[in-house]
Amino acid sequence: MDDFLLYLKMGLTHVLDFTAYDHILFLIVLAVVFSFHQWRKVLWLVTLFTVGHSITLALSAYEILKIRMDLIEFLIPLTIFITGLINVFISSRKSIKNNNINLLFALFFGLIHGLGFSNYFKMMIGQEENKLLPLLEFALGIEAAQVIIVLGILILGMLFQNLFKVSRRDWILVTSSIVIGFSIQMMIDRVFW
Repeated sequence: MDDFLLYLKMGLTHVLDFTAYDHILFLIVLAVVFSFHQWRKVLWLVTLFTVGHSITLALSAYEILKIRMDLIEFLIPLTIFITGLINVFISSRKSIKNNNINLLFALFFGLIHGLGFSNYFKMMIGQEENKLLPLLEFALGIEAAQVIIVLGILILGMLFQNLFKVSRRDWILVTSSIVIGFSIQMMIDRVFW
């Protein structure tokens, strides 16, 4: 039970760590295009991201996959930038329709984000024989933290749109643009060539 709580807590703090805010920024741009009544779709979004994240953590933990970390550290803000940019283009349409592209982004970009944490995860589990159970416990913590963040984003969106009468288009545009600004700085800081 102690190991379960340890890995669960590590998954929670991995996402909720404000010093490593790239995860939070990515969740913001993934979820900002959805409204609160679409919470089921947002849960799928979170779960697909966790699945992608966990796949690459597992491949790395079992030393099946090895990729240069400087490349991954650059690709992480690039995924945030691309998702935010697509949101900006979507928000400028007269009618904003939620397509399933964010679900694909969640899965694919989850694979990249998982690689970014793979070295730390390998050190965390050490030479344990059973790597699968800690991975699942860690993934459960990641899933819980992501649900907390996206629920916060959905609630903020609902408040801004209903209480302050911000249009949905403006909510998506401004929020995504702010995140794009952060991601550009992160890409500049992480240039690997």
